[in-house]
Amino acid sequence: MSSPRPSQDTSRLSQTDVRVNCSDKNSDVTAAFGRALNEKKHDVDVDGKTITRHVTHEFDVYGDEEAADIQYRTMVWWKAAALMLAETVSLGILSLPSVFATLGIVGGCILVLTLGAAATASGYVIGKFKLRYPHVHNMADAGEILAGPIGREFLGAAQVVFMVFICASHVLTGKIAFDTCNSSIPFSVHVPSSHLRLVTAGASCSVLWAAICAIVSLVCTLPRTLNGMSHMSVISFVSILAAVFITMIGVGVTGHTGNISVTVAPNLSFANGFLAFTNIIFAYAGHVAFFTFIAEMKVPEDFPKALYVLQIADTTLYLVVGVVVYAYVGSTAVSPALGNTGLTLRKIAYGIAMPTIIIAGVINGHVCAKMVFIRIFRRDGVKSKHMTSNSLIGWATWVGICVAIWVLAFVIAEVIPFFNGLLGIISSMFATWFTYGISGIFWFYLTPRSEYWSSTKQKLKALFWGFVILFCAFVMVAGFYASVASIIDGYKTGGFKGPFSCTSSALV
Repeated sequence: MSSPRPSQDTSRLSQTDVRVNCSDKNSDVTAAFGRALNEKKHDVDVDGKTITRHVTHEFDVYGDEEAADIQYRTMVWWKAAALMLAETVSLGILSLPSVFATLGIVGGCILVLTLGAAATASGYVIGKFKLRYPHVHNMADAGEILAGPIGREFLGAAQVVFMVFICASHVLTGKIAFDTCNSSIPFSVHVPSSHLRLVTAGASCSVLWAAICAIVSLVCTLPRTLNGMSHMSVISFVSILAAVFITMIGVGVTGHTGNISVTVAPNLSFANGFLAFTNIIFAYAGHVAFFTFIAEMKVPEDFPKALYVLQIADTTLYLVVGVVVYAYVGSTAVSPALGNTGLTLRKIAYGIAMPTIIIAGVINGHVCAKMVFIRIFRRDGVKSKHMTSNSLIGWATWVGICVAIWVLAFVIAEVIPFFNGLLGIISSMFATWFTYGISGIFWFYLTPRSEYWSSTKQKLKALFWGFVILFCAFVMVAGFYASVASIIDGYKTGGFKGPFSCTSSALV
């Protein structure tokens, strides 16, 4: 049975509706929550300040953690921001210079700013939805509220598939990084295109590098709480920041090597143009994990702080990296972006980027595993003791889920060995909806029908979110077509190697 709409009388709220308040907060969202029974008062220390929270634990995600072996709700907002930055600003930024080469500087800048603003609005709505329904831990829980069991299964399956594919793209990028770092072909030597993909200098099979990435990622995924991974996320963000700055310095020293255009590339096909557009969407596609991040925050009401830090940082970085690299390499820009420098700097950049390639994938793998884990040990709002204890069953289940995710990611990375095409498929089928479209649906669900057209402001919101939903439907179909067409062309021209091939994926 789905939870009631906000417009209904609060005395008829279902058991899964929980009130969460901060005594020093005055949020319109929290004020509108339904009243729950049997509230317990807790003093929470946040950044040296004691905040009193009134929480009903009976149907909360993790229940009462006072006596739990494993306590999940331990993150302060800046740690959540670090996790969000590490998850979002990773592979997506690596495709932006090639996007600018396709769409031109003007088109690229407009889309980065527009989609960034829309991602901020959609993230804010996700936060409101989580506060309205505190028991929500993932997209499956949200789907159950929207459409009952069918919505739960559909969105739950979509989130698992999406996040496994993201993990696969990190395994694939890690393999490219290892192959590039092991390549011994001098950048100045001309090599026929038919011989560019060689066995790495260390004579190691390319599949081995993918397996190493998957194994390292698996080990890093094993901690049970996100708070324990927040320090890794700081390393991840510093890693990608250093790598892209080395790339920008490298292309600046080399000088201009390609033609620059303020408009779209000449003779641009629909498939290539739309693939570039979906790559920008992928760069903002961290929203799928927001419910899980908020669920492990000490004060969920602080989520907007983390969201604004994320959106200001990633939009700024995307503009700077996209414009600077494209301004120097022009139409010759390649994806991933680290391949735009000479071979020596390319190796250095990939080496420095390895932490973010691994850790960003680990965060997605952890969220995916946590969703399945919660699904197993939480039934009808009642949690099993194995969810918050160091029991053998709990740990065996957790490890088994993590192993399954990274084995699947490894297989997918080897079966689909291309970068932009993979990003395009992921973006068109899942990222668009999880980043933008689902928030439009949330907004219409949270807003009483009588208020859709109650004022000019509400009318504009209703029109905006209605347009977002329709646009996401179009992007899903058109983006999938463009991605498939691009992949078919790549195979026709021999641009991709076969599955489980030892041939190097190095960018030389």
